[in-house]
Amino acid sequence: MLLLASPAAAEGLTGEAPLLRVYDAIFDARFDEVPQLLTRTCPPAPAEACQLLDAVAVWWQMQLDPASLARDGQFQSKVDSAIASTDAWTKHEPRRAEAWFYLGGAYGARAQWEVLRGERLAAARDGKRIKEALEHALMLDPQLQEAYFGIGLYHYYAGIAPTAAKILRFLLLLPGGDKTQGMQEMLRAREHGAILRDEADYQLHVLYLWYEKQPQRALDLLMQLRDRHPRNPLFPQLVAQVQDVYFHDLQSSLRTWRTLLDAARARRVAYPELADVRARLGMASVLERLNQTSAAIEQLRAVIAAKPLAPFGAYAQAQRDLARVTARAR
Repeated sequence: MLLLASPAAAEGLTGEAPLLRVYDAIFDARFDEVPQLLTRTCPPAPAEACQLLDAVAVWWQMQLDPASLARDGQFQSKVDSAIASTDAWTKHEPRRAEAWFYLGGAYGARAQWEVLRGERLAAARDGKRIKEALEHALMLDPQLQEAYFGIGLYHYYAGIAPTAAKILRFLLLLPGGDKTQGMQEMLRAREHGAILRDEADYQLHVLYLWYEKQPQRALDLLMQLRDRHPRNPLFPQLVAQVQDVYFHDLQSSLRTWRTLLDAARARRVAYPELADVRARLGMASVLERLNQTSAAIEQLRAVIAAKPLAPFGAYAQAQRDLARVTARAR
C-alpha cells in the first residue's frame, strides 16, 4: 500500500537549470558563491540535492590541495549528512528515481574521498551501494541519463580490477564489471546528461591516461575544462603535467605553467597564492630539465621567500629542489 501511494517515477531531475548553475560555480572554483546559489536552487530542486552539492563543493576545494587533510573533517560531515538525508528520502518516496540517483551520488562522493585516502575496503563497500542505488534509479526512470555515468564508472573499474581487487570484490560479494560496457555508459551520460558534463570529462581524462593509453584524448578533455572554467587553477595544472609526463613536451608544459603564473599574479584564478606556488614549482621542474638552471633557481627561491602554507609540502619541496639544482650547478 505504501508503494502504491508513492508518487510515480518522474523523468529527469527537478530544477536542472539552477543545479547546473551551482555545478558551473563549483567547476569555476567560485566556491564563495555556492552557499547563495544553493539557497536559490532548493527549491525548486530538492533540498537533498543541495545538501549533496554542498559536500561536492568541499570535495572540489580539496582537489586543489589533495595532500592536505585540512578539509577532511568538514567533507566527511557534509557527505555523511547527505547520505543520511538521501537514504531517508528513498524510504519516504521509494518510487522517486531522483531520490535513488542522489543517494548513489552521495555514496559516489564519499567513495572518491575514500580512494584518495587509501581506504579501499570502505570504497569498495560504497561502490556496491552506488551501483545498487543507481540501478534502482534507472529501473524507475530509464531516461535518467546522469545515472548512467556512475553505473558506467562502476562497470569500468570492476572490469579492469587487478587480481587483489577481484579477491576483495569476491569477499564482499560485489558484482563483476565490463570495461567496454562501462565506457559506453559513461559516454552516453556525457552526451545526453544535463548536469554532469564537466564531471564526466574530468573522470574520463583519468581513464584515458591510466587505462586506455590515449593521452591525446585526455589532454583534449582537460583543455576543454580549462577553457570552460578559466578561473579554476586545477585544469591548467593538469594540462601542464600531461604535456610533460605523457608527451615529454617541455616547451608546451613550460608555456602552460607560465600562463598559470601570469593568471595567478593578476588574480584571474581562484586561490591565486596557491596557484602561484604550483606554477613556480612546475616551471622550476621543467626549467631544470631544459638546463636553464638560473631560471629554475629563481622560481624556487621565490617559493621559499613566500613561505607558503599551501599547497601542502610546497615549502619543503622547494627547499629540496633548490638544494639539488644548486648542487648540480656547481
